[in-house]
Amino acid sequence: MEEPLIPVGLMSHTAHIRSHRKPRRSSASTTALRAGVASGVLSTLAVAAAAGTANASESSTQTQELPALTADLTATIAQSVAATQQAAADYQLQAERDAAAAQAAEQAKADLAVAKKKAEEKRKAEAEAKRQAAAERASRSTERTTLTSTSTSASAPASGSVATVISFLKAQVGDAYVLGATGPNAWDCSSLVQAAFKQVGVDLPRVSQDQSTVGTDIPLSQIQVGDILYWGGKGSAYHTGVYIGNGKYLDAANPSKGVVIQDLSGYPASGAVRVL
Repeated sequence: MEEPLIPVGLMSHTAHIRSHRKPRRSSASTTALRAGVASGVLSTLAVAAAAGTANASESSTQTQELPALTADLTATIAQSVAATQQAAADYQLQAERDAAAAQAAEQAKADLAVAKKKAEEKRKAEAEAKRQAAAERASRSTERTTLTSTSTSASAPASGSVATVISFLKAQVGDAYVLGATGPNAWDCSSLVQAAFKQVGVDLPRVSQDQSTVGTDIPLSQIQVGDILYWGGKGSAYHTGVYIGNGKYLDAANPSKGVVIQDLSGYPASGAVRVL
């Protein structure tokens, strides 16, 4: 809007001086604009402040909750690791048990096979021992029958009679010693001597004491095959046997030895008698 012209003549004496009027007041719209700007700035600041507060609060919440979350996760991981380790240990233990059971089964199988083999070997050995014993008994029976038949001849020479006695005695080697037994497979010392001389018709007393008193006394330095040896005093002897030559004698010794051939030097006799 243009200002109105003032006539020169009407101009004040101060008209040539620049006006020092105060600035015009802002219009209402300007004021309103300025107020709006200010309000917007304030609103922005308020929003920013609120956001900062919220962020701070959220950050604080997250900071507070993070340790709890981390502890739970650590516990879960630890439990998982422990469970895995336990499962592995259980698996290893079961594997070891299975291996031990398998090894024990194999060992038991091997032991059973060995036991069966030993049992079979024992059975065969027992069968063979029985067979041999039967064969020996049969052989002895045959030999005894032959000796008995020979001894029935009316007048056998003395030398032949002694041989018959010795043959009978040797046929009994291996028989058992049983006190009071009189044959055919078990004897005591005096019953064996009595049975041997009976093969040639010589009847001897049954017990050792009496056998030591029959026949002719012979010095031990002069004994011959077929002489009766005794241990203990004459008439009170406790044991008898028969001299078979070469420093040896045959007797039914004791329960542990049975009928055996022994060396006279190991058990010297007390005396000797001759009945053939």
